[in-house]
Amino acid sequence: MSQEYSGIMIYAEVHDGVIHPVTFELLGKARELAEKKGTKVLASIAGYKVKELAQELILRGADIVYLVDDERLKSLDVMAHRDAVLKIIQKAMPEAVLFGATNTGRTLAPRISSYLRTGLTADCTDLFIDEKGNLVQVRPAFSGNIFAHIVTKTRPVMSTVRYRTFKPAERDPGRKGEVIELELGNLGETGYRVLRKMEREKVNISEAEVIVAVGRGLKKKEDLQIVKELASLIGATIGASRPLVDDDWISRDHQVGFSGNIVKPKIYIAFGISGSPQHVVGMKDSGTVISINIDQNAPIGEYSDYLIVGDLYEVIPKLIEQIKKIKEGNSPS
Repeated sequence: MSQEYSGIMIYAEVHDGVIHPVTFELLGKARELAEKKGTKVLASIAGYKVKELAQELILRGADIVYLVDDERLKSLDVMAHRDAVLKIIQKAMPEAVLFGATNTGRTLAPRISSYLRTGLTADCTDLFIDEKGNLVQVRPAFSGNIFAHIVTKTRPVMSTVRYRTFKPAERDPGRKGEVIELELGNLGETGYRVLRKMEREKVNISEAEVIVAVGRGLKKKEDLQIVKELASLIGATIGASRPLVDDDWISRDHQVGFSGNIVKPKIYIAFGISGSPQHVVGMKDSGTVISINIDQNAPIGEYSDYLIVGDLYEVIPKLIEQIKKIKEGNSPS
């Protein structure tokens, strides 16, 4: 890599004064990459009242934290945040910049890479340094059937990384580091204005310990109700395969797979999901996988600890009935 650029930088994502956990995963991987390159771990953080968060980034592995703290960054004005992170990158000149493949990361990273006229590799599942010292970015391609190894020629190298892909960096209370604060400066008109704030269903499927997922085996949107009832009874979060999201039966927050969320629950129950590579990429690291499918040869069976051959329209009502009996103190039949 060019001598002009130095360090592996991560973007620290903050929501309502709390650092998103994907940040700590990025720090853990950045530490590993930096040690192999003999360089430093840099962190960028931009927002309002974020100064007190800089120390946490140092304790988690950052050597230098660059921050922009400005009231104009209180809301996610994409162009304002883009300009703030650009100032940091142009000051620090990192070899690589890692973002979480979250809604925020997916919004910011392409705008920054476009401005810098550098490459961006999205949804990486691994990063490593090859024998030539290049940062190799690994991501699924062709619906997850193969894994592409990508080396970017331009600098800085930019990547978004799937949440829950890497082990989070451990906290070291004795770590020391440097904090460099930059001014946002004049912004001008960004073209964004908050007109109204609306509450919506909050789904954090990536953190769920139990997931009840449903796929093409569901015949119509209204039938999601029985899936919701079962999920409610066992304290599970609802997941879905891509076709249900594409048909607008359920929001994208619930999607599991290559173009959705990576999940690692203790229990993953799949109803009517065949097990396409695109879906399996998102749930293959689950603790216990239970699949219910009318096809005993469905690909998802290869990734299942238990495979029940049956119709979800018969299995789910029976499960609901038995669970209710147990909850009422009666013996299941």
